[in-house]
Amino acid sequence: MNPGRLSILLRRLALAVTLSTLASGVEPNQLTPEEQRNGWILLFNGHDLTGWRSFGKPEAPKAGWSAENGWLHHAAKGGGGDLITTQTFTNFDLVFDWRIAPGGNSGLKYFIDERRGAPIGHEYQLIDDAAHPDAKVGPKRQTAALYDALPPVGAPVRPAGETNTSRIRIRGPEVEHWLNGVRVLGYTVGSPELAAAKAASKFKDEAKWGTVFATPLLLQDHGDAVWFQNLKLRVLGP
Repeated sequence: MNPGRLSILLRRLALAVTLSTLASGVEPNQLTPEEQRNGWILLFNGHDLTGWRSFGKPEAPKAGWSAENGWLHHAAKGGGGDLITTQTFTNFDLVFDWRIAPGGNSGLKYFIDERRGAPIGHEYQLIDDAAHPDAKVGPKRQTAALYDALPPVGAPVRPAGETNTSRIRIRGPEVEHWLNGVRVLGYTVGSPELAAAKAASKFKDEAKWGTVFATPLLLQDHGDAVWFQNLKLRVLGP
């Protein structure tokens, strides 16, 4: 193929990609008209920390967390502590994009009670499965696990540095973890299975671990770099 012909084809391809993006109407940290009709809300506006605050404090942290190029970013060793939503939720469907730095560790927690004084809750693990030492302990500490309690099954995790899409769905006592379009974990709060998992975990002495209640959502500061985008939530009926 001659250079002129190749150049024309490349320009046409670039235009097609641009038009496809515009036609879809999908921009980072925006809701589509269909999502709006179905009751989805944005938890991160892409510009600042509106809707978020530090764990145990009324205001957002001054360091560590920031809006960076459309991502909610925690800088490695940046401090700031755990970040939680100003709203609480009970039954909900949550989807979010995230990526972790090589060797990094973080998590998204729910069933959080600040009266405990520590950010203890059910954690959807976000980690570099290939490089972080905690992931080497076993599947219960790998991406999409209910941290230290239940492992994911068949999790199609993408490597550190690449974007993954996760989903947490809670309706009554039923909880699901999804990763990149695949349901990888489901459990029932109050079930013998979860009670046994708790008894074998580091949470065995935590009285409220394994109970359902209205909760903020928490992004973990584990000292590593992590990025979040397109945090979307839909409240579900009981």
